[in-house]
Formats: sequence, structure tokens, C-alpha cells
Amino acid sequence: MSTRLLSGGGNGVLVTGGAGFIGTNLVDSLLADGKEVIVFDNLSRNGVERNIEWLRRKHGDRIRLWLEDIRDEDAVRSAVASVSEVYHFAAQVAVTTSFIDPVADFEINLRGTLNILEAARTRNDPPSIVFTSTNKVFGNLCTVPLIIRENRYEPLNDGLCERGIAESQGLDFHSPYGCSKGGADQYVLDYARSFGLATVVFRMSCIYGPHQMGTEDQGWVAHFLISAMEGRPITLYGDGMQVRDILYVDDLVRALRTAQQNARTLSGRAFSVGGGPANAITLRDLLERIALITGHVPSVSYAHWRRGDQKYFVADTSAIRRATGWKPRVGVNAGIRQLHEWLTKEGEVSESLALETVRKELTVWNGT
Repeated sequence: MSTRLLSGGGNGVLVTGGAGFIGTNLVDSLLADGKEVIVFDNLSRNGVERNIEWLRRKHGDRIRLWLEDIRDEDAVRSAVASVSEVYHFAAQVAVTTSFIDPVADFEINLRGTLNILEAARTRNDPPSIVFTSTNKVFGNLCTVPLIIRENRYEPLNDGLCERGIAESQGLDFHSPYGCSKGGADQYVLDYARSFGLATVVFRMSCIYGPHQMGTEDQGWVAHFLISAMEGRPITLYGDGMQVRDILYVDDLVRALRTAQQNARTLSGRAFSVGGGPANAITLRDLLERIALITGHVPSVSYAHWRRGDQKYFVADTSAIRRATGWKPRVGVNAGIRQLHEWLTKEGEVSESLALETVRKELTVWNGT
């Protein structure tokens, strides 16, 4: 399918995976500020057509959707050629899926990222690149001694418990997903070192918020809340005492845009980005908070631990705070309530109608 360049002469923004959860929220923010944006997405994830339809209803024909695949070198090169900034989110996002098809996981996450980097490297004026990596690059953190305190896992080291896991933690890729994202993480950092590109890496914790189609494999905060609202049972893998720091998507969008604005000075650095110790909860904690919001206790069952799962991960966000002044603003209770309100209001949009509308208009948006 053919595409068209932005009219900005290389001053636009490319968001790969821009129809996804994080991408949609970022694209909305960029368009609201008058930016010209290419949304580069193959729409392979269930439900993302609804995100595109929502963006179209809000921003009209200012949205430029390129229905393309990150594995297509020519398509990537064309998209990168017309922008000054790149946010690279396109990915295979589930650990479980990576075990089923490791080759596809590699091609999308690692080869796709290399396509972005090479397209940027061959330009005379390369765009800056912000890449979303994952806390899974640290493996299962088996080298961090844990104790159980008040029905939650916590580091034995009190200092680590207060601060969280920093960027200095040794990398230890687990699962094909961990390897592909970890490899991409390292390529992005090395292209700053070896080729002088302005690149920044976010090693992210659990992000949640509007436009998240959470599933059992990815996006667990939204998945738990959606399941509870629909009266469906929830399966906890492990004992439910796993600790995660959760970050509301609006806070992440602020961090992403701040990193992009400062990409030249932050280049070649990886940052742990999450809610930090103040926003750390267990899986069981989330279920209790959901019960308070919905008025009923979700039905829960337990299953075996999943391979490579972390019993504890909380991001130490002090590095990005020192570098940019960024810190989370939305607390856990407020964030979960905002997600519940959005699901109650916006979740009524018919997915089948959105899909039909998007497919009909794809050729128009794509410039054909």
C-alpha cells in the first residue's frame, strides 16, 4: 500500500506501533500540540482499530496512518526519511507468545528495531529516537534476595526496597521476548556510541490507562479491571504476592516527550521508568482496589508460576528525575479510578463498527 510524506519537510514525528495503547496516548498528545505525526502500524493487535477510530474522531484527517509492518525495510526507510523525531513502540509484546514463535518475536522486536536504526543512520540529518524497552531485560532478578513481608515480596536490602531497581542492575535476558527486547535495547544504545545517533532507552515497568486492551498475557492492570467489570474469572499465576510499580500512561507520555526534547543530551542512556516505590502494589492489592471500585470481589483462581516471572520489580526512577526533573504525578488509586471511568464511558464503542470504519477509510488516510 502506498504512502505519502508529511508536508513538514522532515519536521514531523514518527510513532511506530502508534495504534497501540501507549502509542495512542502519545499520538493524541502530539496532535493536540499541533505536531504532524505518522502512525506506523500493521493493526495486528486485537482492538487497535478502535484506537485509530478514536484518534480520527478527535483529530480528523490530521492523523496519517501508514498501514505497514516494522519488518518491511523499504516502508520503514520511507517513514523515517520524512521525520525529525521517532518514538519506537512497535513490538511483539507478550512473553508467552515469544515461547510459541521465537522467530517472529526476533524479527519484530530485534530486526524491526535494527530497520529503524539503519534507516536513521543512513540519513544526513538523523532523527532522534526514543525506544521503549522493558524491565524484563533484568531477568527474574534471582540475584536480589527477597523476603515476604505483609503478604508481598520485598528485597532483603532495605535500601533497595526504598529505592527500587536501578539501571546499574546487571542485564540477564530471560525468555525469547527478553532476548529480543534486550538485544534491541543494546543496539539502540550502541548506535549512539558507534554512529552518533541521538537515542534514549526506557526500561519500563507496568504501564496502564485508557486505550489499553489488557489481556492475560500483557497489560495486567487493565485485564484485571476489564475482567472484573465483565464478571469474568481472573487467573493469578504464582501466589499473587508479586510486586510491581505501576505507572499511569499520562505520566509516561510526559516522560517520553521530555526525553525526546532532551535526546541530544540524554543520548546513549537507558532509564528505568515506572511508578517507583510510591506506586508499588501486589497483584492481590490490585484485586482489593478493584473490588472497592466495582463493588464486588472478582472471582480468582491460581495457576503455576510462568517462566521468567519476577517476584519483585520496582523501578528506581532517580536517574531520570535527576536528568530531566520528571516524576510520576498520578497515584495508584486515582489512576485505577480514571481507567475504570474510561472503560465505563469509552468501552461502549463497538469494536466491529470501529473495525469496519477504519478499514473503509484506510486508503484515504494512507494517501492512496
